[in-house]
Amino acid sequence: MAQISDPKIAFAYLRPACVLLTKEPTVTNVETLSAQLKEVNDATLQQLQEYVLFPLRFVLKVPGSKKDKLVQAVAETMSQVLENTCVQKLCLCLCSPTDPGKPADTSEELKSAVLRCLDALLHAAYGDIVFKLFEPIMLPGLGAAISLLLALGEKTKSRGIQAAALKCLQALTLQCDCTQEHIVPSSEERCAIGSTMASFLPGITTAVARIITGDLRQGHAVTVRAIKVWSRTVGLVMEDAQLQASEPGKTPSPDLGRIGQLVVRRTQDWVKSTAGKLSVLLKKIISCTSAHQHWRVRLEMVELDDHLLARCSQSLGECVGPLLEALVGAVNDEEEVSQRNQSGSSNSKSSSSAQTFTDVLSENLHSLATSLPRLMRTSDDQKKLFVLNVFLGYLKVLGPLVSVVLNSAAHLQRISKALMQVLELDVMDVRIVEERSYAAIIETNSDSHDSHTAHIQRKHFLYFTDEKILSVLMEICRTLGYYGNIYLLTDHFLDLYQQSSAYRKQAAMVLNEIVKGAAGIAVATEAQGLECHIRGYSATQEDLKVAVVSVMEEYTSLKNWHLITVSEETERDRQDQQVRIVSAVWTLLNSNIWQLCIQLEGIACFAHALGGDFRPLLMTSLYPVLEKAGEETLLVSQAALASMWDISKACGYPSLKELINENSDYLLNDISVNLQRLSQHPQAPRVLTVMLTHSDCSLLPLVGDIVQDVLMALDLSYDHTAALFCSVLHALMKALARWFPSSCGKTSKSAGPKQTTVHKEVFNIRQFLLDYRKEKELAEGIGIEEDDTEDLEVPPPTECEDVEDICGPDVKAELPSHLSITKDVMERCIHLLSDPSLMLRLKVLDVLELCVCVLSEKENELLPMAHRCWPALLQRLTADDPLAVLRAFRVLCTLGETCGDFLRRRVSKEILPKLRSSLARQAPISAKAGPVYTHTLAYKLQLAVLQGLGSLCQRLDLGEADLDAVCEACLPYLSCRQPIRLQEASLSVFQHLIQVDPDTFWFTLNELHCPSSYIPPHPDLQPVQLNGMGRPRDEYSDNVLKLLREEFGSVAESINQPVG
Repeated sequence: MAQISDPKIAFAYLRPACVLLTKEPTVTNVETLSAQLKEVNDATLQQLQEYVLFPLRFVLKVPGSKKDKLVQAVAETMSQVLENTCVQKLCLCLCSPTDPGKPADTSEELKSAVLRCLDALLHAAYGDIVFKLFEPIMLPGLGAAISLLLALGEKTKSRGIQAAALKCLQALTLQCDCTQEHIVPSSEERCAIGSTMASFLPGITTAVARIITGDLRQGHAVTVRAIKVWSRTVGLVMEDAQLQASEPGKTPSPDLGRIGQLVVRRTQDWVKSTAGKLSVLLKKIISCTSAHQHWRVRLEMVELDDHLLARCSQSLGECVGPLLEALVGAVNDEEEVSQRNQSGSSNSKSSSSAQTFTDVLSENLHSLATSLPRLMRTSDDQKKLFVLNVFLGYLKVLGPLVSVVLNSAAHLQRISKALMQVLELDVMDVRIVEERSYAAIIETNSDSHDSHTAHIQRKHFLYFTDEKILSVLMEICRTLGYYGNIYLLTDHFLDLYQQSSAYRKQAAMVLNEIVKGAAGIAVATEAQGLECHIRGYSATQEDLKVAVVSVMEEYTSLKNWHLITVSEETERDRQDQQVRIVSAVWTLLNSNIWQLCIQLEGIACFAHALGGDFRPLLMTSLYPVLEKAGEETLLVSQAALASMWDISKACGYPSLKELINENSDYLLNDISVNLQRLSQHPQAPRVLTVMLTHSDCSLLPLVGDIVQDVLMALDLSYDHTAALFCSVLHALMKALARWFPSSCGKTSKSAGPKQTTVHKEVFNIRQFLLDYRKEKELAEGIGIEEDDTEDLEVPPPTECEDVEDICGPDVKAELPSHLSITKDVMERCIHLLSDPSLMLRLKVLDVLELCVCVLSEKENELLPMAHRCWPALLQRLTADDPLAVLRAFRVLCTLGETCGDFLRRRVSKEILPKLRSSLARQAPISAKAGPVYTHTLAYKLQLAVLQGLGSLCQRLDLGEADLDAVCEACLPYLSCRQPIRLQEASLSVFQHLIQVDPDTFWFTLNELHCPSSYIPPHPDLQPVQLNGMGRPRDEYSDNVLKLLREEFGSVAESINQPVG
């Protein structure tokens, strides 16, 4: 339907509704008029504006109480009219009848409708009408409106009403930023508005500051609108152009009467006093919003800084410092904030001379560096992050001029001391000292850079916990290195490093990042400085190399590299006594550990910074890093391995293996020299350990002589260095086992197929009877002669016979180098198996097990060595600590797999009786024990014996009596009352025994529990009677049935009766 465009028709159409509303002011009548207004076009409505508004105003002016719904409907209808027309005079005020300065106690919907109406009214007013508002005579009414809007913005709980009230306040000063068309005042009109608003500046700025710094729950939209009102109002009243053009001495007209007292004259004294008061409010606002969680609030603060610096830099002299600080603090903010901030800072720089701006920034930087330690101790994490972002922002804005600022000794001293105090580490964590790396060196095949960097422990600092804070601090150090003089910075921080142990760790952290920054690594390189055309780098590659060499020499010097990281008392006899160490010792050890970790990280940083140019420095740096990779303290060894990965990557080596192999010549030379002076260089064996762990068999020809040196040194001083050398021998044997894989363990793996063939065999009763007859005849002496002649036949030569043995003299072939080394190592293990130290005996047993595996490929070498080590191993198995028994049994199992029949008699006579009695003794204990028992050493020993006993019996091919003894000892562990893992291990024993003698153990199991009766296939055959037949279900039934089903294919159903 087309809208009415004829004023006469529109008047006739609207008149009845207007008259009715005047007579009967109801919500229905208001809604009727509102609906009819929508059918009139804007031009026609403009001519009828006063006529339509009259009944609506009349409803509001009629004395007496009115319903909120009626007032709300009237306000919404008035908004509809005002939004589509222009106003030529203003005549609206919303307040409480009893108190004009406070909002009425009405519904939120009504307040929202009236605020919308007021906003529409201010937008609809003509320019000359609006400017009437700012005449001195209007000060009381304008003051009431401003007070009302401020009260709504501050006291109301509704976010929508707060934002609408602040928007109206912004529109009232002709500074609205919505999408509608607005009046643009001339400079004279703007000056008049500023003079009028000066009367309300204290009230507006104070109230709006309370809104900005109020409850965070009010939402970011209200805070953003409040910041906008504050900055626009202050910018309007304190604008430099207005203050210079106005006439401060002009007195108000006498005709104003008492209203003249409200007029404020913007004199120099008033400006100075007001700027001081605004500075206080501004600092409070900045402290609450610069680190605000929402980026739009921080962005609006950048707009505020830019607006006031651009318009009021002279009048707000006291505020320039805080404004610059807030602006600089946003340099490192999110992308939107940072981009807007850069344009703002460039505008502010253009408003004053670069020299003055640099002076202000450098002074602010000095002041901030002075207060930084205090702020880091007393502020929360959000505030700390903001302060550090400000610090970083100053450096980025100064850009290449940082080097000029750092030439000032006062600035450099203050900045460096601030960093030293802020980066102080918390070294009270006891776990750092306790964590050990006995077997922490990861095998080469599972080695990766990510696996080491993922396990590096996070540093704990005294004054902050947030990772973002550490990230900003590191970026500050890199920015100093990027823009500063590398020689000046390294010399200064090396002096701090040397001066006091309290600063050593912090100085090392700063030095590492400075070198990275000087190389341009992880530095924001976008042009943000005052002189963007000046290149940021202050160091050439040669400068970097000189700085790196000087720092690295200090790091790896004797006093800073060979630090105590473990307590000597606990190392000497840790298994016998626990020495209580005072907290001061823990602190010292922790401090040393972190210092080494930071220095190792530094060497990795230097390699990254120099790249391929770091290769010549490997001659002096790689050996110390390998020393720490073999360190017993877990944190240090992890840091060293991560450093090795970074070095190999920086120098172009694909892995640690290539890094070590390519540099093995001078590494091994250093090891050989240092082994001869072991008292001065006790770390040399650890370097060899790390090399062996991360290299391949190509290293063996080079390392042969070194191994002999190690064995010689062990022979000469085993009392003091046996533990250290055993670690080397363990690494050596692990490497040999990895480089030369033998057949060790294949026997146990081949048991699986043998088991499956049992099921697939078809029983041939004819062949069975023929074999039985032959065995019977032999037992009676029939056919022995034929059998003897068969035995006298010469067997054909086997494949394994050496041709040289037939053709030439009996000359023993020379052993391969790895077998020769293994024999030498095994000789030492035999002597060390009886050492008083339990830790050493355990390590020797590990080495012995590896020796057996490596020698297994040469049986004629292994068996004599097994014979020689048997007495010492027997002692470990029968009369030692349970831990040693556990480890020795593992060695026995390995020997059983490799030596076979050679050990049968020894095991049968000397080992099995003790194992059997031990298992029998512990069975009732473990059956009654609770869940905690699985954590005891006795349980672990039971489990290890049961897990290894089956394969040992099968491999040694023990006799019937021994098998019966093993069976008798293991039967109690088939009980369902035993721990689950013991039941599983017992099942594995019987699975191996069944492969040795299936008939016997089928009978044994059925005697224990027979699932069904066996009906003879022919009447002439006697029925089979087994003790297990007809027994009720008991504690052994489940595991017996499982064995019968899996090993013999018996399909039987158990009688569902409770366990007896």
